[in-house]
Amino acid sequence: MKTLPRALVATALTAGSFFATAQTMKPGLWEINNKMTTQSGEMEKGMAEMQKQLASMPPEQRKMMEDMMAKQGIAKGSAGAPGAMSAKVCMTREMVERNDVMAQEGDCQNTSSPRMGNTMKFSFVCTKPPSTGEGQVTFVSPEAYTMKMTINSTVKGKPETMKMDASGKFLSSECGNVKPLVMPKK
Repeated sequence: MKTLPRALVATALTAGSFFATAQTMKPGLWEINNKMTTQSGEMEKGMAEMQKQLASMPPEQRKMMEDMMAKQGIAKGSAGAPGAMSAKVCMTREMVERNDVMAQEGDCQNTSSPRMGNTMKFSFVCTKPPSTGEGQVTFVSPEAYTMKMTINSTVKGKPETMKMDASGKFLSSECGNVKPLVMPKK
């Protein structure tokens, strides 16, 4: 993941949960599964290399790294396929009732269309990191959704397009040791 700015990857990993909160989702612990692909393939190469390095670590060191990632709610997704990640996110009642889209890390402006049936479209423009994106969330139920998103940015002076397919699944009304993400001030 050396090629994409960490803030951009973090934005992509959590975006699905926040765009979903804009509609009647259940508060509690959610599992968000993301599959990301880039036009250049650089992110996938970086993630594959990271997974190789993790696999080659002595078992106790690998467990320590996996435990550290798990404490942040992050795990490899889809049998460790490059670009696939899973994150556990705690959505509070306030986040769900706020009924708006959360701004990503950095300076971002978000817009979302009114929900049409079970679908909502959204877009964003960020200056830090410089990026734009758009997508669509399909609400399957108050306990599940799917999302498709495209993010355009510049990496090492070259334009980069990242596509993300995500799904969210409600796990529990109790978040356990997963802390809610910080909501931006209105």
